[in-house]
Amino acid sequence: MIKVLTKLTLYLSLLLIGFLLGFSINKDYSDSPFKNINDVIKLIENHYVDSINLNTITNEMISSILTDLDPHSSYINSEKFKSIEEDMQGSFSGVGIQFNIINDSIVVVAPISGGPSEKLGIVSGDRIVNVDGENVTNININNEGVIKRLRGKKGTEVNIKIYRRLQEKLLDYNIIRDDIPLLSIDASMMVKKGIGYIKINRFSATTIEEFNLSTKELLSKNMKKLILDLRGNPGGYLGMAIQMSDAILNKGNLIVYTEGRKRNRENIYATQNGLLLNTEIVVLIDEGSASASEIVSGAIQDNDRGLIIGRKSFGKGLVQEQIEMKDGSVIRLTTQRYYTPSGRCIQTPYETEQEEKQDTTKYKTRNGRIVYGGGGITPDIIIKRDSTLNFLQINLIISRGLLNEFCLKESLNLKKTCQYKTEEQFINSNNENVFYHDFRNFILSKDKNLTKKIGEKELKFLKNLIKATIARNIWGDETYFKILNQEDEFVKKALTYLENN
Repeated sequence: MIKVLTKLTLYLSLLLIGFLLGFSINKDYSDSPFKNINDVIKLIENHYVDSINLNTITNEMISSILTDLDPHSSYINSEKFKSIEEDMQGSFSGVGIQFNIINDSIVVVAPISGGPSEKLGIVSGDRIVNVDGENVTNININNEGVIKRLRGKKGTEVNIKIYRRLQEKLLDYNIIRDDIPLLSIDASMMVKKGIGYIKINRFSATTIEEFNLSTKELLSKNMKKLILDLRGNPGGYLGMAIQMSDAILNKGNLIVYTEGRKRNRENIYATQNGLLLNTEIVVLIDEGSASASEIVSGAIQDNDRGLIIGRKSFGKGLVQEQIEMKDGSVIRLTTQRYYTPSGRCIQTPYETEQEEKQDTTKYKTRNGRIVYGGGGITPDIIIKRDSTLNFLQINLIISRGLLNEFCLKESLNLKKTCQYKTEEQFINSNNENVFYHDFRNFILSKDKNLTKKIGEKELKFLKNLIKATIARNIWGDETYFKILNQEDEFVKKALTYLENN
């Protein structure tokens, strides 16, 4: 039966290729297999031995066709596409909490500032035990299950019951869902005198607005140099990458160009002398920097507008045109490639995407510096991965939710005791060893196998991560990054360069 279905899916896939590639429905297919597609579907529907969900088969074969074309052409069903669109638009409607699932229950890490939960007084450490009359503890709930229950149309109501420490009865909240902002900038702050830092997690519909507000604020604090952190940024909207580049480059500088078999070359230039024209720039990238992140990095590098530090980027340089289907699903079909101003193709060849190979093809920047092709953006200063480091045990602790569980409890205790009056007092306190001692005891109570010896460098990272995570629960993301950046090799390298130039 499996072989029959495989052959069936393959045959139907071949029949549908013409439609996916844009054939006109009025074209004469008298000598083509496509003339039989409706007859084949009807025959299967009316005569096949077992019941078959034709919609499911169709979705699977469309996905199979597009995946075989290249790594980034894709089919997205209507439900998943709606979720993606919400994330990329920069907001969604819901109750407004950050949460973790700890011991099979939903724990509020923090209410989102300005959201309906914060306004009603929901606080860090609250445990959601019931949603609209349904018990949500000890049911093996996952993140998707939480989101499904708490997100919803703006203006609709959801009833939740919360367990709060030291409270005898459950707290009952009727929450009116509202728009919740999804910020693409994790942190924007001054890290040294005259040096600013902005970390961007993706390029969404609100990114340039956030970026302009952040840069204006930092410039008002006498920022002369900027560390732009694009590590782990998978990309997003091309328009946001162009506008960000426009804020950095000189008017008339080439930002990026696209070209494809059925598409003519299209050049995109900087249109104005932007906010950061007189600001020295360093960009941080790594293997997780892709697409829009690579466009910004490549434009800055090829126009000799700043220095790139880190590791070679992912190499996602294919342009997908989005075609909406009648049922709300979409096809993203690759039609062009992105090229940096010097002519480098950003896309890594498919067969070597997961390999670290240095292409020797040379290109020249605006000032004549040599840069290399082969896909992705190769940094000017490369930070090599330390092959002696082993984060397996730390990753296991994190994946089991134990780090977040401990840090949440510790932050609640610190809030209660008011031990630290200010963020600065907490950051400057040498409390890493105390936190780690308590954390180790906490881990021992959970699983003794997780207390095996950790390497010196890994232990230093873990201690700093514990402190940073506790701080985030109390003061937010910027404090988290202030602490992490103190031991961040990439940031330290950028600061050294900027302070000496």
